[in-house]
Amino acid sequence: MLVKERMSRPVITIHPDLPMQDALNLMHKEKIRRLPVIEKQGRLIGIVSENDLLHASPSDATSLSVWELNYLLHKTTVAQIMTTNVISISEDTPIEEAARIMADNKIGGLTVVREDKVVGIITETDLFKIFLEMLGARESGIRLAALVPDEAGELSQLTTAIFNAGGNILALGTFMGESSENREVTIKVSGINAHQLENAINPFVDRVLDIRSTH
Repeated sequence: MLVKERMSRPVITIHPDLPMQDALNLMHKEKIRRLPVIEKQGRLIGIVSENDLLHASPSDATSLSVWELNYLLHKTTVAQIMTTNVISISEDTPIEEAARIMADNKIGGLTVVREDKVVGIITETDLFKIFLEMLGARESGIRLAALVPDEAGELSQLTTAIFNAGGNILALGTFMGESSENREVTIKVSGINAHQLENAINPFVDRVLDIRSTH
């Protein structure tokens, strides 16, 4: 799966001369938490998040009246608080690479660009939705987690056994196991009950970690 398949578009963008308060109001209205900042020609030059806006305040705010403070907040522009060193990606970036970049840089979203022009944005919310799909969280079935040997052909044996038992695999994910010698596999299956599923996969797993019916 590539970023272009799941990114949000079109993207709401702003210009650097927009007052900070207007940018915050726009975020609240559109229910978004970040806004790419573009120049007149459309080139990406920065990004501003809701946290940036909420934490941006004059250092001498305590000595100002309400009217003076409001004036100063409306005078402060996005250009003064935006992040200019923007981490962006292309549309053809694998979705897991986008997730890695977000995790490594501790950021909640990435702008997607084509020739310096913003064409989309992908956020941690998009990744959560993909995670739900990957594990079949919204589908009914039997969910099983098990440790399997980290050897070639193990998954093939496991899925074949489920097929032979009459099961239909709705979702399958592999994760790090308890050691370098095994992997944790999580499978969502329909068409058979928990007892049938466990009997089918037992010869091919080190240990069943969890099995339950989900609705």
